[in-house]
Amino acid sequence: MAKKKVKTTRFDSTEYLDSAEAINVYMEEALESNDPAFIAHALGTIARARGMSRIAKKAGLSRESLYKALSAEGNPEFGTIIRVMQALGLKLSVTSAPSHRHA
Repeated sequence: MAKKKVKTTRFDSTEYLDSAEAINVYMEEALESNDPAFIAHALGTIARARGMSRIAKKAGLSRESLYKALSAEGNPEFGTIIRVMQALGLKLSVTSAPSHRHA
């Protein structure tokens, strides 16, 4: 009996970031991870979904430096993160974690 080959395609999460709601949920999940590398990667994924060149220009960065900053090896400065979030139309907000609320 011959084995049948299954053709697969690479998963690209940018295909699912097609609305403000999807982007917000994705970014909220990334922020909840408390993993700086994952948060930067998530911003990179959102930027790719929105058009990396356009986001880089709005953030005042070159496309190449934005790719580098938001890559797995990148370690962007906080100012870069804020500029990219602003270019994406996102903003940080703060809420108290349940275990840190005062009675």
